[in-house]
Amino acid sequence: IEEAIIIASQVAEGLKEAHDKGIIHRDIKPANIMLTKKGQAKIMDFGLAKLAWGADLTKPSMIMGTVAYMSPEQARGEAVDHRTDIWSLGAMLYEMLTGEQPFRKSHEQALIHSILNDEPKRISDLRSDIPDYLERAITRALFKDANRRFQSAEETLRELKQSPPIVLPEPKKSIVVLPLSNLSPDPDQEYFCDGMTEEITSDLSKIHDLLVISRNSSMTYKGTKKKTKEIGKELDVQYVLEGSVRKAGNNLRITAQLIDARSDVHLWSEKYSGLIDDVFDIQEKVSRSISKALKLKLSSEEDRRMADRPLEDVQAYECYLRSRHEVQRFTEKGLERALHDLQNGLDIVGENALLYAGMANVYFWYFDLGFRPTEETLQKAKDYTMKVLELKPDSPECHFLLGRVERSQGSAAKAIGHFKRAFDIDPNNPETLQILSSLCAMHAGKLAEAKEFLNRLMRIDPLFRNYSFIYIHLLEKKLDLAVETMQKIYEMEPDDIIMKYWFSMALALNRQIDDAIDMIDQVVKESANKYIRNSILFIKYTLQREKDLALKTMTGKTLSFCWNDPDFPLAMPGLYVLLNEKEEAYKWLERAVERGIINYPYFSELDPFLENIRSEPRFKKLMERVKHEWENFEV
Repeated sequence: IEEAIIIASQVAEGLKEAHDKGIIHRDIKPANIMLTKKGQAKIMDFGLAKLAWGADLTKPSMIMGTVAYMSPEQARGEAVDHRTDIWSLGAMLYEMLTGEQPFRKSHEQALIHSILNDEPKRISDLRSDIPDYLERAITRALFKDANRRFQSAEETLRELKQSPPIVLPEPKKSIVVLPLSNLSPDPDQEYFCDGMTEEITSDLSKIHDLLVISRNSSMTYKGTKKKTKEIGKELDVQYVLEGSVRKAGNNLRITAQLIDARSDVHLWSEKYSGLIDDVFDIQEKVSRSISKALKLKLSSEEDRRMADRPLEDVQAYECYLRSRHEVQRFTEKGLERALHDLQNGLDIVGENALLYAGMANVYFWYFDLGFRPTEETLQKAKDYTMKVLELKPDSPECHFLLGRVERSQGSAAKAIGHFKRAFDIDPNNPETLQILSSLCAMHAGKLAEAKEFLNRLMRIDPLFRNYSFIYIHLLEKKLDLAVETMQKIYEMEPDDIIMKYWFSMALALNRQIDDAIDMIDQVVKESANKYIRNSILFIKYTLQREKDLALKTMTGKTLSFCWNDPDFPLAMPGLYVLLNEKEEAYKWLERAVERGIINYPYFSELDPFLENIRSEPRFKKLMERVKHEWENFEV
């Protein structure tokens, strides 16, 4: 980045000299910038240059220059001034930083059309470490309206030179803990092996100087035949930990080996044997051996956290691991078994924050998945959350649960506050990052914050299929990109019903109604929950303008489920507008605001289905309130 700024600044200095003498270059491009042996940039080939007072130094032509770096006025064959060179410099700096031209088509006419009509991809979407000030400078240089660009090479130079120096941090060492193989005589010990994988991952993620890929992504390699180098490349990590667990009666043996993912060299290997009561000591030894092998120095706080025990009683700990295994099935029977395991753990150790947190999460999943969408279910989730609050009031688990309480029956804005506190305490929890990126984009309409959380999530959980980017791209007015990405996810995971639902929503928002309905049909066919199925049918009938069927579907418990769901109040107003049920649309709009959904850009401009009421006084008055809350809300 620093080198690109230096080169661009030197080109700007050269352009300033030329412009001061009344010469416009008109063909600034990489091939016309030469570097001396000392690294000094020189502008070459003034063959297309034009004197500012009108004399061409070449034969006249309608369009002159290299198309990929042409300004819009140059591409139209219009008269140009020195600001055309500023555009070309912006296009060149864009390419220097991203490796891509801002406008790129296979045919010249298509490229000219793109320059005149399209916007380039945001640089930060192509490269996450670009400073904001530099992105703003390039964006300004590439404004289609020359009056909005930098008005001189001197102004451009001043912006680049005033930029603070770039100091790139040393890249963190990175690792993935692959699922430990189950070598136990009993295949039902799979939950224990997965638990060991998760606990070692959790231990290592407490080390600030180590980037650890989350469990979600590592578990996709369970049973894989992929080679270490391939896994390292897919996850962009330096190291891979693999191993096995053998649990037979009270005897326990864990084998672990650390591998350099780029060279496939084994750096360290060890076997740990003991009794099941030694499991916490063995976990800690594995984690400390890895940190030692990677030459990581632990702070006193990191050292203390690594020594923490999730549960002192091993039997209760096994109950907790079994419950985690069952919850991740996301089935009603799995949640029932998880509750049973957690209660057994509580019977063994008495009051315990970790087990209470597990109980609260199970009841939240009962509600969110539509298995028990009742006030009683939410109350139980809240009761167990309060028990965690009593025992560990400032733990990330506590704030995460308080966020779920607010999200489910309170305010999305307040929920973000709790999730942000959980993030501040534990910035590497993928569940926290996922829900923060989702709420910031969908409910709060805060694009920059949503992208920040999503970028962090994608670094530690690169294989996670996230729907937050749909609303991020919507806020960026790039729904085509959201549809394109969802299409790729669908092709990779055609059986993922949750992603199918969000794919259908992206298609509907992008006005690809027939495609959206086709995807909705798949979701309806595969959904086991009647409330979710009916709510999806309501969307389908609404898109088809089958008003009677839609209104008949959205009644009784289905209506109650949607009314109390955290997300449906965002989409429902526009759907009722499509049905020409304006009173219902306003009722749902007020419900959304009441639930802390303050996505002003979405309501005021981006939801395509709200068009017919945006000019109405009642809508404008409500939007005044939403805009005020949106502008004054800080994540």
